[in-house]
Amino acid sequence: MIRTAPVPHPAPLPYRAQLTVERELSGIRIDSFLVRHFRNYTSWRMQRIVRGGGATINAAPAAETDRVFEGQTIGVRLLEPPDKLLAPSPCRLPVLYSDAWIVVVNKPAGVIAHPTGEHQSDTLVNQLQHWADGNSPLRGLLRPGLVHRLDRQTSGVMVAVLHHLSHRRLAEAFEDGRVSKSYLALVEGRIERDRGEVRLPIGRARTGRHVLMSSRADALDPRPALTRFEVVQRFSRSTLVRAYPATGRNHQIRVHLAQIGHPLVGDEFYQAHGRIRPIRMASDAADESVDASGSTVETGLPIRRHALHAERLSAAHPITGVWMEWDAPLPKDFADTLQLLQRENGR
Repeated sequence: MIRTAPVPHPAPLPYRAQLTVERELSGIRIDSFLVRHFRNYTSWRMQRIVRGGGATINAAPAAETDRVFEGQTIGVRLLEPPDKLLAPSPCRLPVLYSDAWIVVVNKPAGVIAHPTGEHQSDTLVNQLQHWADGNSPLRGLLRPGLVHRLDRQTSGVMVAVLHHLSHRRLAEAFEDGRVSKSYLALVEGRIERDRGEVRLPIGRARTGRHVLMSSRADALDPRPALTRFEVVQRFSRSTLVRAYPATGRNHQIRVHLAQIGHPLVGDEFYQAHGRIRPIRMASDAADESVDASGSTVETGLPIRRHALHAERLSAAHPITGVWMEWDAPLPKDFADTLQLLQRENGR
């Protein structure tokens, strides 16, 4: 594991580090071991460093074909800079928690998770790279990774990983459903029952756009999905609900709530009972890699996007095993919308 701390200026090359071989990586080649720890380096670049005498095993010079085993001490001199560094973008992410293994942020609405298509900068991982560079002694020493995602226009809690072991364990926890997530959603119409669940499979919608999902009987490649919900507050024409997705299908909460007749206020795509809103912009149709339009949606309310916020994420820490909970306060557009609706309720 690489210990880092904020530094006023980047450390010069060569940068020296010592690592202890973990059980999970025992038996692999030294260059592969180092690439797992320094994830902004390609295998080719790390092989050059090892060939150039930049690595040791228990203080003895290492060859690139050497294998490492649990408990050994690996020394490395990073003779060259990383060669697959993400372009860092100035970080505007409120950091809710960070340590040597993970960082938890409150993602603003409108931010895409990964570079894709025409969107190669200012994404969530670009901003996380900027944050990591400011909290480590060498630019590119850390490479933040994502193990889950939020839609572009969804705000709220996201966790990123800073180490190969936390990446592996947290990804397995999400895959196995060993995390707890809750969302606040403002939906159209009044939901009369106080709580309920939607247990409908979700697959790709038959629209020709791979990004859109559906719970209709004609969905492609459907997979089981379950969303539980409870009513928080009812308004004259809308309802605030807290949703608990038990599975992690793409657009799950949006699709499930729309399917039962209560689409999210401001949803770009999903309408009641499985209908898909016509595509409004040619740019949306051209870029299937973007999960939602970046344009605003007219709602008649302060919020101009789909009204979904990931308010809480709970999981066991991938290294310590301690159960942790992270809460993200509502963004201003969502909070202002609720205040307006509550005032109208009081009239």
